[in-house]
Amino acid sequence: MTRPTPDSQKALRSRNVRLGLILGSVALVFFVGFITRLVLLKH
Repeated sequence: MTRPTPDSQKALRSRNVRLGLILGSVALVFFVGFITRLVLLKH
């Protein structure tokens, strides 16, 4: 097994960060929508 070069490691990390941001924003949207629905249905 060959050791990953710093360049490929950096690309992998940036890809993981982007994936994390996408998943985080999707979760945030669902969370905000859930809270909004609770507030709207309470009235």
